[in-house]
Amino acid sequence: MKNKLTSFTKILLDFMYYAGIIITIFVPAIIRLYGKINSYFANNALYLSIIFIFSGGFAVLIIRELRKMFQSVLMDDCFIPENVKSLKRMGTYSFFIAAITSCRLLLYLTPAVLIVILVFVIAGLFSKVLSGVFDKAVTYKLENDLTI
Repeated sequence: MKNKLTSFTKILLDFMYYAGIIITIFVPAIIRLYGKINSYFANNALYLSIIFIFSGGFAVLIIRELRKMFQSVLMDDCFIPENVKSLKRMGTYSFFIAAITSCRLLLYLTPAVLIVILVFVIAGLFSKVLSGVFDKAVTYKLENDLTI
């Protein structure tokens, strides 16, 4: 690896990916357990399980795309069409998470839910805009490679 930050980022992305898969699989059990402490979770276990499973699934997909992009960083080849596609997908997944989280507003309105929705809408917009920037960079890079 190039340096400590790169190594740490790779380890963190790998951990988040695999932990995310495991946690998403066990969401119903986690909600049942937490429902013993918090009656809101006990009373809405099925609905919350569905929301968190789908949100978790899309979050794992975002991390998968980040891991793919990070591989291109490690190989010193960032401006590739695959990264443009990854950024577009990440934007779409972020919008799905925002939409799914909005369903939670039907159960209980909290500032935290509103913030999560806002964060994922902004992340989705940012990813879509960045995919356009990367697309231009890929075009320039390919044109430059052809001239040399």
